Amino acid sequence: MEKQIQLALKKPLDVRFYGRRSGTGVSPLVVHFHAGAFVGGSLQGGSCIAGLLAQAGAVVMSLDYPLAPEHPFPNAVEMGYAALVWAAKARHKLVGAGAPVFVAGEEAGGNIAAAVALMARDQHEPALAGQILMSPMLDPCLATASLRDAEAGPVGCTWADGWHKYLPRAEDASHPYAAPGAAFRLAGLAPTLLITAQDDPLRDETLAYAARLRAAGLVAHETVLPVPTGWPCSYLEPCNGKAAWAPVLHEQYTRFFAEALVSYATHATHS
Repeated sequence: MEKQIQLALKKPLDVRFYGRRSGTGVSPLVVHFHAGAFVGGSLQGGSCIAGLLAQAGAVVMSLDYPLAPEHPFPNAVEMGYAALVWAAKARHKLVGAGAPVFVAGEEAGGNIAAAVALMARDQHEPALAGQILMSPMLDPCLATASLRDAEAGPVGCTWADGWHKYLPRAEDASHPYAAPGAAFRLAGLAPTLLITAQDDPLRDETLAYAARLRAAGLVAHETVLPVPTGWPCSYLEPCNGKAAWAPVLHEQYTRFFAEALVSYATHATHS
C-alpha cells in the first residue's frame, strides 16, 4: 500500500507499507531505506528487502527518501529521522501501542538507517528496539580489501560516484551522520543486526562496524553469507523468493525480531 505522509516543514513523503499487524500480539514496526548508492533506487527497488522483512513478521514503512545530487547530505538523514518520529507516534494505528520500532536499510539505505539511529539516540527519541544493516555504505574512504577485490575503489565506481554526489563538501565526510562507520561515540545504540556476504564489496566495512559496536559494549550480530549473492546490486532486482540468500535473511530477521519482542514484553511487564 502506498501513501503520502506529511512531515513538519517538509513536503509530503511517499512511503510504501508492507505486512500487517499481528492479530494475537505485537508486531515490530520497521522504517526501511532502500539501496541505490545515494543517487538512485526507489520504492520498487526496495521492495525485495522490505518484503522479506514483512514476511518475518514486521510491518514495514519503506521510504522514498530524497536523492543526491539534488538533495545531498544531510537531506536524506533529516527526512529519515522525521519519518521515524512520525512512524513512532503513529504506531498505535499501524501495529499497536508501544510496539518496538526498528530502522533497516541496505547499501546506501544502510548508511541512512545507521545515521538515523545515531540521530534518534542523540535526540533521545524515539527509542529504537534495533537496527538492521545489510552491506551498508559506511566508509567514504573506499579503501577496504573487499572493495579492491571487486575492482572498486576511490574513483570510477558506483559507490565512489555515489559518495561524491552525496557529500559534495569534503568536510561532510567527517560527520558521524554522513559516515557512521567512523563515528566516535557509539554508546547508547540499540542492538544491531549486520548482514553481508563473501562476495559483497562492502563486506569489510560492514564487519568493521560490527567490531566497533561490540568494542563499545553493544550488542551486534553479524552474518557473512557464503553463497554468491551479487550484493549489493541484486537488492534492486525483483525478489521472487528464489534467491539463495532470501531464506537466510528471513531466518536472521525472524530471530532478531523475536529477541526484541522478548525484551519488549519484559519491559512492558516491569513498567
